This record gives sequence, structure tokens and C-alpha cells, in this order.
Amino acid sequence: MLRLITPLFFIFAGVIYVVFTFNLPQAKIGDPNGPLYFPAVIGIFLLLMSIVYLFQEWKKRGEKMEKVRQLFTGRTPFLIIASLVLIFIYTFLFERIGFLYSTIIFLTGLLFVVNGRKQWIKNILIAVIFSFITWYSFAELLNVSLP
Repeated sequence: MLRLITPLFFIFAGVIYVVFTFNLPQAKIGDPNGPLYFPAVIGIFLLLMSIVYLFQEWKKRGEKMEKVRQLFTGRTPFLIIASLVLIFIYTFLFERIGFLYSTIIFLTGLLFVVNGRKQWIKNILIAVIFSFITWYSFAELLNVSLP
């Protein structure tokens, strides 16, 4: 029964998403239903994939959930909690110090959690280079305003 919770949640989320999609206001220029098409396709796709997922999990309902148990063994709980803490810190810093610096801090912390301290040069280089390339691509090349 525990296996069915996730697909049922996504079916519920898909139904709510589709209902809200069909309540979007009509466009005043061009096709009145123009703003509806893309979100409707996404919502219907989410709903269909969730139903497929439900049937797949229904077939496996008698099997043991070994993969779920593996989430609570070894280093995995630490990785999950550390990632969540870093995501919270990232969201807190994002508006205060901007995209570039907060992303460097977030990626550096995440890479240290995953790779460890032995690869500190690699961790810092990847975080700085990736953050700078992402910032440059959006801010300079695409002209997207980042905080």
C-alpha cells in the first residue's frame, strides 16, 4: 500500500494542475485559448504518466521495498539532509547576495558534501567555473536579468 502513495499524490496534483489550467484567463489578442495549450499538455501528460506509474506500482505491491530501505542506510541520510540544508541556505542567500555568489557558495558546499575535502581544488573550480558560465550565459548572452 505504501507504494501507491506517490503515484496517487501525482494523480491528485495532475488533476489540480489541469483544473487550474482550464481556469486560466483567455488571451485578449490572438487565439483566446493560446495561454491554455502548453500548460494543458503538461498537465495531461503529468496525469497520464502518473496513471501509468500507479499501474506499475500496483503490479509490484507485493514485493518488498528494498530501495526505500536503502535510503536510510549508510551515508544516504546525511547526503539528503545536507542537500536540503544547502538548498535552504541557497534560497536564503539568493536575493541577498545575488545569483553568482550564492550559486558559488551552494555548489561548493554541495560538492564538498558529495566529493569530500580531499578534492577541494576540483570542488571549488567546478563551482566557480559553472556559476560564472551560467551567469555569463544568462546575463550577458541572453540578456536575462539575474538578481
